[in-house]
Amino acid sequence: MSSENGQAEGGAEGAPPEQLALIRESVRKAKAPRAKPRTWRGAKLAGELPVARVLVDKGVLHLDRYFDYAVPEELDADAQPGVRVRVRFGAGRHRVREGRREGGGLIDGFLVERLAESDYSGPLAALAQVVSPEPVLSEELLGLARAVADRYAGSLADVLQLAVPPRNARAEQRPSPAPQPPPPAPEAGPWARYEQGPAFLESLATGGAPRAVWHALPGPQWSEELARAVAATLASGRGALVVLPDGRTVARVDAALTALLGEGRHAVLTADAGPEKRYAQWLAVRRGSVRAVVGTRAAMFAPVQNLGLVAVWDDGDDSHSEQHAPQPHAREVLLLRAAQDRCGFLLGGWSCTVEAAQLVETGWARPLVAGRDRVRAAAPLVRTVSDGDLARDEAARAARLPTLAWQAVREGLRHGPVLVQVPRRGYVPRMACASCRAPARCRHCSGPLEAQASGAGDLRCGWCGREEAGWHCPECGGLRLRAQVVGARRTAEELGRAFPAVPVRTSGREHVLDTVPGAPALVVSTPGAEPVAEGGYAAALLLDGWAMLGRPDLRAGEDALRRWIGAAALVRPQSAGGTVVVVAEPTLRPVQALVRWDPVGHAVRELADRAELRFPPVSRMAAVSGPPEALAGFLSAVELPAEAEVLGPVPLPVTPVGRPRRPGAPPPGEHWERALIRVPPGRGAALAGALKAAQAARMARGSAEPVWVRIDPPDIG
Repeated sequence: MSSENGQAEGGAEGAPPEQLALIRESVRKAKAPRAKPRTWRGAKLAGELPVARVLVDKGVLHLDRYFDYAVPEELDADAQPGVRVRVRFGAGRHRVREGRREGGGLIDGFLVERLAESDYSGPLAALAQVVSPEPVLSEELLGLARAVADRYAGSLADVLQLAVPPRNARAEQRPSPAPQPPPPAPEAGPWARYEQGPAFLESLATGGAPRAVWHALPGPQWSEELARAVAATLASGRGALVVLPDGRTVARVDAALTALLGEGRHAVLTADAGPEKRYAQWLAVRRGSVRAVVGTRAAMFAPVQNLGLVAVWDDGDDSHSEQHAPQPHAREVLLLRAAQDRCGFLLGGWSCTVEAAQLVETGWARPLVAGRDRVRAAAPLVRTVSDGDLARDEAARAARLPTLAWQAVREGLRHGPVLVQVPRRGYVPRMACASCRAPARCRHCSGPLEAQASGAGDLRCGWCGREEAGWHCPECGGLRLRAQVVGARRTAEELGRAFPAVPVRTSGREHVLDTVPGAPALVVSTPGAEPVAEGGYAAALLLDGWAMLGRPDLRAGEDALRRWIGAAALVRPQSAGGTVVVVAEPTLRPVQALVRWDPVGHAVRELADRAELRFPPVSRMAAVSGPPEALAGFLSAVELPAEAEVLGPVPLPVTPVGRPRRPGAPPPGEHWERALIRVPPGRGAALAGALKAAQAARMARGSAEPVWVRIDPPDIG
């Protein structure tokens, strides 16, 4: 019999050796067929605690509650609190067979607890599947997620999507390393530069829970100081969690911890890591193998056991604000964790936010600062150039560089690299006084005034929508207004032409540099993308200060000072020749705070002004946006607290077609409006509860038009 006939009649038995080998290999590699989740029809229930309380993975607010399911006997051992499960959801009472509810689509969920009986009187559907016996949702993490959901008027399922990473089976099957013994308590090291630094470390090492707002000295030693705080906490047998704004700062603290403690004592949790690596690190933390975590905002929910310290660096950075619902801020989440776990709290940075100043003002935290002599010794020399000097300066007209800045750059290039910070695209200011540059504010609600889109001479408030006629400046009495936008790209090109013999490096959104050599060079960077220079920069030039100070934001002054100090902190101390030139009006408060290197004083004065005007964080505020009809219906239906004040609504800028849509912004081409709701201190929980109830009612009715609700929006104008 020929091989062809044998193959035709006998199938695989007469196949050539090569094909037989391939068939056998494919059979060996084939995985066993997985059974689809069943409805467990007629299955016997678990003997003890036959009811499972499940949180279904539905982010809609009207389903933000637990649902009871029956536990089949075959799943009794694996169906423990905290595991991932799959359940059938959506079956009605008419789909009942043999006393069990059946049907509905399969969705994921978390088993919260086991009960002896259910409060629900009708028939229960059975658990369809235990996805994994690994418990990933602890009681502490569930309580934290519920607190975050209540504070931000969101759903528990949405918060858990941020808190618990997606499952990776291969990472889950690998055992985590054995936990290492606590390290010895570290020496004070650079913490000795601060008045209460050694005492802070000693309190952490002896099991205390100090709470501090830390104003870090300029220079690169902040990462080592954070590492020593983590090491002191580990020495007490407890865990530590550090949240940083971006991957570059995470890498610096990671390197500092490795140098101080060695490998294997901490985990790094960032969104840049692959799903398998990130989940393996997360599991090592949850299992107690690792007690220290460093990461970006994705790590703020890390399940660190026996938490002794939570720390956040540079809390004013936009990266700390989560863009997915319910959009929590890392600082606020860590504050909730510090209160829930009664652990230490450290909020640090070169600058100081108003929220940080409020923590000190209320006595919740203590200041952790250095003496003025040490601050002056570590900070560079800061010099200012006014807009009037720019108008009269021939060098400024030639290359947009005043004579003072030209001299500082030329002198700095003799000794090392020079940093040039230019505002990125998007710094579009509203109106301000042309004489003293004080922001133009509404007389009714103190909101920012902006020019009418139609080109009319009158102004309109960006908060309450009232028109303002006959404006005059309350500071100097001026009648003229100013708005100016300076292009960052053109500035960088002109600076390169002004110094043709010097290499020019750029760092921005498209390409961010981490470090640069210590050789002479011009480094042009947008705010927040400044690379670290070896040995520090010889000089820094902060251009177009008006464009940053005139941003349409309540935090414009605070944010400009934070970005200036972040760049100036990379410059060598004044004793080593470090010089910073800022091109901005010298009389403005943020500029004066930079010259004195006093961000704490600026934040304290800003807090007093906001308290007088009832601005956040002294008050609590929510932003509600949507199509005009839907927004009007929402505001008429919501039962706000009696003390609530509604500002607006006002039209939102239309998102151009083809541009990325920001959270809460209207879809491209659609016209939306926004209203701000303000309540006094102590009423934030009532405001969040009222907005959440109204939004849940809309979703239950199946309202088609969207309405966005955001608590404590970072940009309110």
